[in-house]
Amino acid sequence: MRILFIGDVFGRPGRQAVTKVLPRLKEEEKIDLVIANVENIHHGKGVSDSKIQEMKAAGIDFFTSGNHIWKVPEIYNFLDTADYPLIRPANYPEKNPGRGQALISPPGSKEKILVINLLGRVYMPLHPEDPFRTADRILEETAEKGLSLGQGLAAIIVDFHAETTSERAALANYLDGRVSAVIGTHTHVQTADERLLPHGTGFITDVGMVGAIDSIIGLAKEEIIQGFLTQMPVRHRMAEGDAVFSALLLDIDEQSGLPEKINRIQIKPVSV
Repeated sequence: MRILFIGDVFGRPGRQAVTKVLPRLKEEEKIDLVIANVENIHHGKGVSDSKIQEMKAAGIDFFTSGNHIWKVPEIYNFLDTADYPLIRPANYPEKNPGRGQALISPPGSKEKILVINLLGRVYMPLHPEDPFRTADRILEETAEKGLSLGQGLAAIIVDFHAETTSERAALANYLDGRVSAVIGTHTHVQTADERLLPHGTGFITDVGMVGAIDSIIGLAKEEIIQGFLTQMPVRHRMAEGDAVFSALLLDIDEQSGLPEKINRIQIKPVSV
């Protein structure tokens, strides 16, 4: 099974790059399932249903998010719809809208894949529950239903939306052998450290973003630089222009549920 995970899709340039690149990539690489982090899909911050539908039409099957999931309140109602293809971090308070994990199937397949979304705690302005113990709880509850990696589950994909390299690497090693992949998101800069851990789990510290190349992590440069120079609040404005498309391709063994290989993808420039 081939699973493509697309990094943080940032605003209009990101959406346009997905629309331009993904259909051809799916066909060329014979991809079975596409997952993307979209917490910045709506004008560079937050998620809206219209943008989700736009990306579904472009070929993305399922969506994860992060700390900006609450920025567009209209999405709250959709999050509580049982079959809505978007999850929020599982270690937010349980009574918050939405869910933090989902069992999904690739189009045209009966295989079950568990997707888990987690939020880091180090240097985050929020104070979510412990992502390590949250992951344990989800895996234990799933096992109680008779499902585990390679036993009823073709794959378990974890999107760990976090600030630091150390926290992401720690969670990946903690879950090594129990999940197919731990994929870091949030910092928007693709890291060149994709690898298979000792017990077979695939890991990359950050898969990167899909957004304007000539930017500071997707934002217009001038205001960000001014903020550092003055130490005063500045308006964040989405950058425009040619984009970068960043993703991770996982080749999953059908018996073990672990990846046989992982390939980092970065396509640039994408004219949008």
